[in-house]
Amino acid sequence: MTVVQEKRAERRVVANVLRGSVGNLIEWYDWYAYTAFSIYFAAAFFPKGDQTAQLLNTAAVFAVGFLMRPLGGWLLGRYADRHGRRAALTLSVTLMALGSLIIALTPSYATIGVAAPVLLVLARLLQGLSVGGEYATSATYLSEVASSRRRGFYSSFQYVTLTAGQLVALGVQIVLQQFLSKPEMTEWGWRIAFVIGATGAIVVMWLRRGMDESENFERQKDNPQKGTFRALLKHPKECLLVVGLTLGGTVAFYTYTTYLQKFMVNTSKIDAATVSWINFAALLVFVVLQPIAGALSDRIGRRPLLLGFGVLGTLVTVPLLSTLAKTSEAFPAFLLMLGGLVIVTGYTSINAIVKAELFPTNIRALGVGLPYALTVAIFGGTAEYVALWFKQAGMESVFFYYVAGCVLISLLVYGFMRETSKDSVLDKD
Repeated sequence: MTVVQEKRAERRVVANVLRGSVGNLIEWYDWYAYTAFSIYFAAAFFPKGDQTAQLLNTAAVFAVGFLMRPLGGWLLGRYADRHGRRAALTLSVTLMALGSLIIALTPSYATIGVAAPVLLVLARLLQGLSVGGEYATSATYLSEVASSRRRGFYSSFQYVTLTAGQLVALGVQIVLQQFLSKPEMTEWGWRIAFVIGATGAIVVMWLRRGMDESENFERQKDNPQKGTFRALLKHPKECLLVVGLTLGGTVAFYTYTTYLQKFMVNTSKIDAATVSWINFAALLVFVVLQPIAGALSDRIGRRPLLLGFGVLGTLVTVPLLSTLAKTSEAFPAFLLMLGGLVIVTGYTSINAIVKAELFPTNIRALGVGLPYALTVAIFGGTAEYVALWFKQAGMESVFFYYVAGCVLISLLVYGFMRETSKDSVLDKD
């Protein structure tokens, strides 16, 4: 291949990564808008009560949404392996748009009674189905279209856009807070965020139709074993490895990116508007770190980064969260949150490519998606609920040890796993 051809091919890779990433951003914006605005809409969907009780209710619905992620990982992962990555990515964003629209338009509990939380649960089930399929297909697509020497770098954009989706949700929240009073935010302002999400998802549906299909999938188009559960069962070790890889990372990720917003309001007693700025600033740095760490993994391998996350996550989690619980000043809280995010970068920046490098093309989306989504549903999706439960029981610090223990289990897996970048199945398809 000539230099001109290489540059042209690299530009094509960048174009496909950007198209896939913009869709990923919108999907995760819709997903995280729920957590960013739940502190405002909790009272709209549930009976009156104390703030912690209402947050528990919204956290429970958040966890219910996660229960659909394994189903989404299975159905849309199978769909991606059988009908193509592009088709599955378009379908997933359609489901997300529908879920956001339902939340935006559902009347309050005071207006329609128990139907309000029922519709909220329905919307989160649709969004959970969407996100379960989005992760699997996006991770697979980015790894397959990336040039072989830069897979860690390009695949890291999954968490760039995943976190950017959360940043956009927080940004929308901050903007609305500047123009609307707290009563207005609680009454109707939060609905604007979900209208934005539904509109963005419709635009992405159009964008994704213009994406190139991955060459790996095209070569396996006629494989009769593509996307079958029977084919997946031939790789039990890889499936268990995905579970072990994910356990500590998903608990730590959702603790630092999702629960900490409520933790700083509810425990540290920092003003909600200030917490939004803390989260925004810390997550902005976190986004920048992802491609840097991904590129580093292309040079030194994936395993050193995972080991770094495992060791630091096990040792630092308890003192970090214990200190944050006693911190009421904005800048120290920001530094503590950022410290946790720097640690978890060792997992987030490369977890997609590590999993994709384990499975052959005919079951890659299903193999990445199903065991990952099961683990996230059981542990990541319940992290916030477990934390709030311990707080309500007066044992909040127990949750800190729970997070550290989950990371320790993953550390043991990292210690015995092979270096996937040196023996990637992606190079054998």
